[in-house]
Amino acid sequence: MTDTQKPDELGNEDKTLTNRQGHPVSDNQNVRTVGDRGPTVLENYNFLEKITHFDRERIPERVVHARGAGAHGYFEAYGTIGDEPASKYTRAKLLQEKGKITPMFVRFSTVTHGGHSPETLRDPRGFAVKFYTEDGNWDLVGNNLKIFFVRDPIKFPDLIHAFKPDPVHNRQDPNRIFDFLSLTPESMHMVTWLFSPWGIPASYRFMEGSGVNTYKLVNAEGVAHLVKYHWVPKQGLKFLTQAQAEEVQAKNFNHATADLYDAIERGEYPEWEFCVQIMSDDEHPELDFDPLDDTKIWPVDQFPFLPVGRMVLDKNPVNYFAEVEQAAFGTGVLVDGLDFSDDKMLQGRTFSYSDTQRYRVGPNYLQLPINKPKTRVATNQQGGQMDFAVDAVEAGANPHINYEPSSIDGLKEAQPSGKPHTPHVEGIVGRQKISRTNDYGQAGDRYRSFSDFERDDLILNLVTQLKQCNPEIQERMVHHLTQCDPEYGARVREGLSS
Repeated sequence: MTDTQKPDELGNEDKTLTNRQGHPVSDNQNVRTVGDRGPTVLENYNFLEKITHFDRERIPERVVHARGAGAHGYFEAYGTIGDEPASKYTRAKLLQEKGKITPMFVRFSTVTHGGHSPETLRDPRGFAVKFYTEDGNWDLVGNNLKIFFVRDPIKFPDLIHAFKPDPVHNRQDPNRIFDFLSLTPESMHMVTWLFSPWGIPASYRFMEGSGVNTYKLVNAEGVAHLVKYHWVPKQGLKFLTQAQAEEVQAKNFNHATADLYDAIERGEYPEWEFCVQIMSDDEHPELDFDPLDDTKIWPVDQFPFLPVGRMVLDKNPVNYFAEVEQAAFGTGVLVDGLDFSDDKMLQGRTFSYSDTQRYRVGPNYLQLPINKPKTRVATNQQGGQMDFAVDAVEAGANPHINYEPSSIDGLKEAQPSGKPHTPHVEGIVGRQKISRTNDYGQAGDRYRSFSDFERDDLILNLVTQLKQCNPEIQERMVHHLTQCDPEYGARVREGLSS
């Protein structure tokens, strides 16, 4: 019997990972894609089984982003993207005209912790925006730190399991968290952000937002550009050190929700400028990373922030459950002129988010007022739990005809609003990593860009958590951090030995 075949507590000798059908899983790191960059193919059986089970782990609370606050507002377009007319890059109607107003709803959240957890905990913050456009809803779902821990969606359930409480004693355990992170080098960039002061925003009003994933803008000619979305707070940025967070938490564990609600009630409406980064739709071999990798930031000096419009939040919810809790977002909810890239995490999230909403809220979640588009809805979908409206009837269509095509007065396909975007895809279908991973470069850049105060706080927070971990996990983390920057690793090692 080898070391890897020692009996576990239940007497089982074989530790081979399988799926629920009992099939051995030989690659639990990569989804199946066309070539190493994608797109993702639908016959990802192990991924689909894993992610759909994960989507159903909590009843009825969200598996992630359970703790949240929300507000209504509006988006005002500038009509331009940087110095160019918006139409150069996209035919999305909400961005075309200067001064055009689009109503919105925003939900801020923490990611890992439960519905009644303190809002002072170190965690990424969700930044989910719903635009109620004339062409239907557009959801932009991201976080405040621009990047993420992993680049392949098949790893998302493992990441969250490691961060959630231990399934036996129901407590978060740094040993579990850093065990996963130390075996996932691509996470070092996010670790560097999260354990710095940026990991605890002072409140939702004083944090950035980012779509994280790479999308595409498509113009009337069908020409696409890769794009990343960013929200820049006009109130400025404010963060809490661990000590400050603990002081706030001792008095108020709802401080971020209270701050957002009270500011709007006072008429101090928070505002963000909406910006994009744009690059041509190709692989960009001149970069030392893949632009579709969501563990990476696009350098601002090469791909500057281009202002697109502004968001103002000016109305609080009337009922928290009906609006904030039942609000349902999805990365696949795009309007004409916006499109998907082959970003693996985006493609996995696009399946998972809407699947989660159908399970959590119900198959007719889009009939709820907070989720329903403010424009005409006309589908042939019907039935399911809590179905209280018939789309076709509300749209004035023939109620007898719930299928398409039909010659008897049924719903008809829309006319295209522009040339379709038809990217060329070629490659071997298989499970593989992208070729340009560069797991340490941007993490080291981020460490060196921090002020002395930010670096000191980062080291203190990491050492505090790593001291609770097994020695081999500490060694792996020090190794990775040293690859990011020698001083970075040396300071953590010194802290662990003191």
